[in-house]
Amino acid sequence: MSVIEVSHLTKDYGSKRGVFDISFEVNKGECFGFLGPNGAGKSTTIRHILGFSKPQKGSIKVLGYPSFKKYYKFLNKVGYIPGEIAMPAGLTGYAFIKMMQDLQGVHNKKKLDYLLDLFDLKPNVLSSDTKRMSLGVKRKLAIVVAFMSDPKVLILDEPTSGLDPIMQNNFINLIKEEKKEGKTILLSSHIFSEVDATCDRIAIIKDGKIVSQFVANDLKHATKKFYEIYFKTKVGYGKFYDKYKKTPFLKILRNDENKKMVFVEIDDKNINTLINILNQYDLDYFTNIKETLEDYFMKFYKEDVSYKGAF
Repeated sequence: MSVIEVSHLTKDYGSKRGVFDISFEVNKGECFGFLGPNGAGKSTTIRHILGFSKPQKGSIKVLGYPSFKKYYKFLNKVGYIPGEIAMPAGLTGYAFIKMMQDLQGVHNKKKLDYLLDLFDLKPNVLSSDTKRMSLGVKRKLAIVVAFMSDPKVLILDEPTSGLDPIMQNNFINLIKEEKKEGKTILLSSHIFSEVDATCDRIAIIKDGKIVSQFVANDLKHATKKFYEIYFKTKVGYGKFYDKYKKTPFLKILRNDENKKMVFVEIDDKNINTLINILNQYDLDYFTNIKETLEDYFMKFYKEDVSYKGAF
């Protein structure tokens, strides 16, 4: 069952900024990862899902309601963490929590106490003015407020930005617990480990367009494998490279004559063939290189100079 449906969403701000013909859905009990660097279009998409902006083209539904026209029908069932945390001046942490509880119409003390303990928000911290809080404390408070009403849907935009590794790990465990309870989660992030640990399906966005959408386990258990092969001699390296650089069953992705190395891609079914070929050469070593989510992502961004430093 689709809880969030984005169909051909387009919002063009000019100068190639915006989102262009984006489509995806998030199902009940699923965590959907929205992966990309800053400026790729993640936050723009989320603003449209929440009904904050009107699409130029396409449509969006949340819990069956059109997001821009009927946002008031579903927002009280949605927990939201914005990418940029802004809190009203003159409120303590406790007062901010009380204000949000009243707006949500839910006072779930058991859930609140659990979250405050999980993210180590002590009474002395919550008694201080939100404007004096550090970014990390504000981020933890935003997480608590998003989850404390036990919402059916969670829309999280860079939720752990500014958190230390322990709190990031606590957040990952929280997401796993929420999934078990059947929550629907959209996680927009540029942190590979966070997406890899929590998401069932993942979309990669670049320049406002989705360039890949896949099941997370398909990447982890892909039939294509990658190997580094180091030869003892340049003669052996040269013979192998010349003979197999255009072989259909084997793809040489990278080679280094000085290191006497080739980096190859091959399907599982052809591994034995490769091993039989390599038995004819003297090797230093031959090792499998597992493709990570970051490796896969970088295939789409490796030629993008502006990517450097965005993560």
